[in-house]
Amino acid sequence: MKIKLLLLDFDGTLANTGRANAISYIEALAEEGINIDMEEYRRKYFGLRCPEFLTDIGITDPERQRRIRMRKVEIYPTHFDLVTLNEPLWHFVQDFRSRGGRAWIVSTGHPSNIGNVMRHLGLEGGVDGILSSDDVVRSKPAPDCFLKAMEIEGVTPAETLIFEDSEIGLAAAEASGAGFFKVELPF
Repeated sequence: MKIKLLLLDFDGTLANTGRANAISYIEALAEEGINIDMEEYRRKYFGLRCPEFLTDIGITDPERQRRIRMRKVEIYPTHFDLVTLNEPLWHFVQDFRSRGGRAWIVSTGHPSNIGNVMRHLGLEGGVDGILSSDDVVRSKPAPDCFLKAMEIEGVTPAETLIFEDSEIGLAAAEASGAGFFKVELPF
């Protein structure tokens, strides 16, 4: 079966955003009187959607979660100097697209964060679509986001290849039935 669709996680896969994201969350949480360090964030919370991450650290009030999330979004661009592109993967995707393949970003990240980083890295127009956890009822580790992208493109799991980095993303990729690669970028 010929691969027709590439699905790419964004944070930690296509772009190395780990440190910028972590520092932004750490700063936003510190403003709320909650202190976590880089290692704790990386070990316990990296790859989780914001609501799950905040609930795990004990913040259950939806308004407080929204306030922290919005503050993180405000802080995040101040750390874009820490963000780098996974250039080998990006070049592979562009070559694949030049041969008629399709490529989508499928991420638990917030759409505005993804868009901001893509503009910063000059990646606009380099993919055929973007799906975030806001576009599905069940986020990763459920396979819904991957399956929705496949449905939109009219392809089967056998015609799809997924690139992921986090354990929850890899679980979603495996559950989708598509082939997948684990990407490992330094944090």
